Amino acid sequence: MQTIESVIATLSSWIWGPPMLILLVGTGLYLTVLLKGLQFRTLPLAFKLIFKKEVGHDGDISHFAALMTALAATVGIGNIVGVATAITLGGPGAVFWMWMTGLVGMVTKYSEAVLAIKYREKGPHGMRGGPMYYLAKGVGMPWLGALFAFFTACAAFGIGNMAQANATAEIFKSTFHIPTELTGFILMVLTGLVIIGGIKSIGKFTSYLVPLMILIYVGSGLVVLAYNVGEIPHAFYLIFHHAFSPAAAGGGFAGATVAAAMRYGIARGVFSNESGLGSAPIAAAAARTKDPVSQALVSMTQTFIDTLVVCTMTALIILTATAWKHGVSAGQLTSISMAETLGDTGKYIVAISTALFAYSTLIGWNYYGEKAVEYLFGFRSIKIYRLVFTLAVAVGASISLELVWNFSDLMNGMMAIPNLIGLLVLSKVIKAETDRYFKA
Repeated sequence: MQTIESVIATLSSWIWGPPMLILLVGTGLYLTVLLKGLQFRTLPLAFKLIFKKEVGHDGDISHFAALMTALAATVGIGNIVGVATAITLGGPGAVFWMWMTGLVGMVTKYSEAVLAIKYREKGPHGMRGGPMYYLAKGVGMPWLGALFAFFTACAAFGIGNMAQANATAEIFKSTFHIPTELTGFILMVLTGLVIIGGIKSIGKFTSYLVPLMILIYVGSGLVVLAYNVGEIPHAFYLIFHHAFSPAAAGGGFAGATVAAAMRYGIARGVFSNESGLGSAPIAAAAARTKDPVSQALVSMTQTFIDTLVVCTMTALIILTATAWKHGVSAGQLTSISMAETLGDTGKYIVAISTALFAYSTLIGWNYYGEKAVEYLFGFRSIKIYRLVFTLAVAVGASISLELVWNFSDLMNGMMAIPNLIGLLVLSKVIKAETDRYFKA
């Protein structure tokens, strides 16, 4: 087992080296220039479209339900533990690079959704779309689409399953003294109850859960920041200063180089908002819409909400407290930081938020995984996949956190490569669709 962990850690470190980070951010920058800063120009319109209902068009769920399903998958432990990990390993400057992945990631997410809807198919059991379809039909490389689908099906067990279950089990054990096995079992049962109903059940469920859980977490965070308002300017100073200057060791903090800030900020930012991975467009393809661009604009808001709102909230909670300087583990950092202001109530809020975030991610990522399996093996394979996915929740709650994170990073990277190739090859299609929509 130790050998397997070592191999996965080595591969994860290699795949998330400078070339991958340059490819991810570079693709986002290229698309930003190509589309003339679309994410900045059209954000108000994008939020307006979230609540627009398009009746009588192809699709299984509304704009809002598609966004909530995608948000369910992205707003997870990356927003709590992931941000804490980035600060612990990369220093405060890592937050700046998380923001950069969010800003360029918005246009990447938009582009993925445009292609997902343009090349989607109407199957006997609902809409089917995502990178596997635009790689096969648009790029003309079915084998690359199959590779993406394979990595997605595997990644669902990492980022979308075991990582979520593990973090929830650990924080419930430390906060409420609940055995990890019991937390894993309860999560497993609750996951199975929702995913058995398919995308319509998932969309309906997440439409209620996601707004509620974000409201609870962000609302609690605002209370903490209101108490610590005097520390907020210094927190922003730390973020901007250490994005370009090393963070010195002090107290229990080991210090961090600029390279570490960039690496962990970008990697954890991508882990959180998933822009460039190609996961969210699978949900976007199920949206009821007549035009790829309208749903793509809605999809773009997902990255803004995830990284520039929820992740920023976590970062400010941590940096306006003192625990990050004293060697507190990433898994406990957000909880202890909030507790500095709210006492035990803060710990309970973080624990409950972690559970809600993780549960929603389990639901959303199961859908991604099952659509990938359907692409590879047909509709009948979905029932088997759902069963295995559900059982894996209990396993993930009890295994090594380091193994889970490294496996997640590795699979995410393997997903991103074919998807980014598709975005670059089809960038002219993205631009043509965008120009057509805004000139109409």
